[in-house]
Amino acid sequence: MQPLQAWPAAARRALAGVFCDIDDTLTTDGAITPDALQALGRLREAGLHVIPITGRPVGWSEPFALSWPVDAIVAENGAVALVREASGRLRKLYQQDAATRAANFARMQQVLARIEREIPGARRAQDSAGRETDIAVDHSEFTRLPQDRIDAVVALMRAEGMTATVSSIHVNGWYGSHNKREGARWIARELLDLDVDAQLDRWAYVGDSTNDELMFEWFPHSVGVANIRRFLAQLTHAPRYITEGERGAGFAEFAAAIVAARD
Repeated sequence: MQPLQAWPAAARRALAGVFCDIDDTLTTDGAITPDALQALGRLREAGLHVIPITGRPVGWSEPFALSWPVDAIVAENGAVALVREASGRLRKLYQQDAATRAANFARMQQVLARIEREIPGARRAQDSAGRETDIAVDHSEFTRLPQDRIDAVVALMRAEGMTATVSSIHVNGWYGSHNKREGARWIARELLDLDVDAQLDRWAYVGDSTNDELMFEWFPHSVGVANIRRFLAQLTHAPRYITEGERGAGFAEFAAAIVAARD
């Protein structure tokens, strides 16, 4: 990783858009800080598309999709998107059809019950009521789960045929081939009629955790906020650049670097 200052100004100036994580990237201690919220607005004012992609549930994401200056929010690790229409209402877009979502939901509740029954201390995330296409087990938000039990949750999910990833706060599991990378490709096609792969050098990604690794590997302009250091030993693909600040302050630093190159 290189310091953010090593990111060439010409590359920053050529950007068309930004994808970013939410928890511990935009937020600090569970809430977006004024500097991070202002940073989102500055990116939009500079003419960039801004699309957060999160493991958080779609229900949890709705108020932010309504109030933040973003093009959309992609929730549940790429499965569902929230787009604010001109009327002010939210439109939901799904990668899976209704029948598939219903069948998967029933299977996932059984897996979640098994995790809570078989792994000591494992508890469903408090935002679980808002989830439609995945399940989440808390490891660092309101519950502290040691690494061996985090690993056990991941192993059990995968043994049940699920995709499983670990964010800075939750272990997420779901049925389907979607993930943050596929979610980015999908929402760019649906919302912007854009093939992101054809212009990867015009997009950047910023995140903070192991579930951002696919994005760090994919984007040539990948940035980790400073708290990514907590997970570096678990990453095969680290971000190319790293901010000095952590969490929301790090995102504000990232945005300022982009805006400065365009002034």
